Amino acid sequence: MSEPVTYYNRYTRQTETETIYGEGFLRWAYEKPLGRAAVWALVKRSLFSKWYGHRMSQWKSRQRVQPFIEKYHISVEEMAGDPQRFPSFNAFFARRLKPEARPITPEPEDVAFPADGRHFAIPDIGTNDGIFVKGVSFDLTALLGDAALAEKYLRGSLLISRLCPVDYHRFHFPVSGLPGKARLINGPLYSVSPIALRERPTLLWENKRYVTVVKTKEFGEVLCLEIGATCVGSTHQTYRLGAEVAKGEEKGYFTFGGSCVITIFEPGRIKFSPDLLEQSAKGIEMYARMGDVMATKTTTP
Repeated sequence: MSEPVTYYNRYTRQTETETIYGEGFLRWAYEKPLGRAAVWALVKRSLFSKWYGHRMSQWKSRQRVQPFIEKYHISVEEMAGDPQRFPSFNAFFARRLKPEARPITPEPEDVAFPADGRHFAIPDIGTNDGIFVKGVSFDLTALLGDAALAEKYLRGSLLISRLCPVDYHRFHFPVSGLPGKARLINGPLYSVSPIALRERPTLLWENKRYVTVVKTKEFGEVLCLEIGATCVGSTHQTYRLGAEVAKGEEKGYFTFGGSCVITIFEPGRIKFSPDLLEQSAKGIEMYARMGDVMATKTTTP
């Protein structure tokens, strides 16, 4: 029997089992030889995700909204709009929430989680000996597509925020500052589900992704990355270039699919929250919501 996917919930303080959307297909695609061949031949290619994303944007797809809400216990009370009025499943998927549903940590020295999801922290990228699968080192140069930039952050701290299809799918700035242009690094579109990551952790620095440098007063230059994945119709950047942003302000959103956001800090700038560090040290992701505290400022090196 396949091993279940578990994570630690910050709010219940318990280990919980993840309900995986499309689990049967994912296990076939990433755990079986025939499935792996199909992933290489078709599923990882952008055309497949564009086709699926297009389907989820059609009027007919709105019929999926209510069954999805009921099956995955999506909170209707948190939504900014009426779920009956979404014109498509993708419109529902990229839904906004009421501001009070995700309060932003107010302390200037706090860093906020950029998205709802299951989070994994690496306090020192340079000394990390494995991620999800032991013995696979994190390739920062490949991830950033820039050797000089990777050298600057080699001993920095990194947070992986994995969004499931059942999660709120808008991503936000974890700090206040001045963001630059989102730089595209092209690549395939593998799934970022834990099933896929266990089999191929390198997909985090293989997949199509965007890199944004945010210049801040408190934390130096913070890197914000959005990782594309199978069936993610598109990654949309909604922030205004050239304008200062406040912590918690929307940066963009994903349309249908599981997705991933990565946040990287310069060495010595932050210290992750104790519960996040504890779970990550055990190789376990921690569920937390956007706006909650993920780290605090340390003395500038």
